[in-house]
Parts: sequence; C-alpha cells; structure tokens
Amino acid sequence: MGREVSKSCMDGLVTEMVSSYCTRFYSNKPELAARRIEAIGYQVGHQLSERYTIERPRFTDHLEAIKFICKDFWSELFKKQIDNLKTNHRGTFVLQDNKFPWLSRMSGDDLSVENGMEDPESKGAQAMSMYCYFPCGIIRGALSNLGITCAVSADISSLPACSFVISVKA
Repeated sequence: MGREVSKSCMDGLVTEMVSSYCTRFYSNKPELAARRIEAIGYQVGHQLSERYTIERPRFTDHLEAIKFICKDFWSELFKKQIDNLKTNHRGTFVLQDNKFPWLSRMSGDDLSVENGMEDPESKGAQAMSMYCYFPCGIIRGALSNLGITCAVSADISSLPACSFVISVKA
C-alpha cells in the first residue's frame, strides 16, 4: 500500500491555495488567479495520471480514457467514483459528482466573507467557482498525459454537486 495524505490536510491545502491566490497574490486580478490555480491542477493531474497508468496499456479511444478518469483516477483521488457520465458522442463529456468533496463543506456566504467580498449574493458564486479551477486543471492534465487535448469547465449550479464538462479538441 502506498503512502496517502489525510483528507482533511488535502482539503485544507486546496482551500489555502485558492485563498492565497485570490487574496494575496492576485487580489485585483481574479482571471490571473484562476489561470494560475488551473495550471497548478494541470501539473498535479499530469503527474498523477503518469503514476496511475504506468502499468496499463495505452487507451485506444477517448471514451476509454474518460472512463478511466471516472472510475480509477477519481477513486484514487476521492475514494469514490464519479456518479454519472454523459456524452454526446461528438467529443463532449459531462462528469457529475453529486457530492464533490472540495465543495461539500463550503457555502457561498462563507467563501464571500473569507475572500473579503462585501456582497455574498453576487460574489458568493464567483468565489466558489475559484475552487473549481484546481480540479478542472487536474482533469485536463490527466487527459493531456493520456494524449487527449481538451478544455474542462465546471458547473456548480446545484451544490454540493459539481459537473465537469470536457470538450475534446480534434
């Protein structure tokens, strides 16, 4: 059995990373903070994908690689599989996690106060969305390592559920 990191430590690390990039490093430039957080996630996903597929044969198609992300990769990260996978069979995949761990204990009001935002109604969703750039980067990095160029975005309209939309680029 390999070494593991405590779930609470990982949750704290992600929370502090996002908070630091949003309030200290790029407090007036949220788009730069988002790009940096996503880039860190990309590197993490790329390296984890390398580790988790080292003894596997290469995937033959996009769907096979996406299924790997939904089952094996997600299980390694969160000790559970993705709850639902949908596709239009034309390069778009939607991965639904009904209780995404990094968002399940947060509320929009908490994040607004934490990030120094005055109006929780209008800024809460924006603050919460900053926490989605890291997992989007992880997914994009993992798929990049598997030879799939894509864009990944997140939908958090029904918390604590989170949907990750993967658009494969031809």
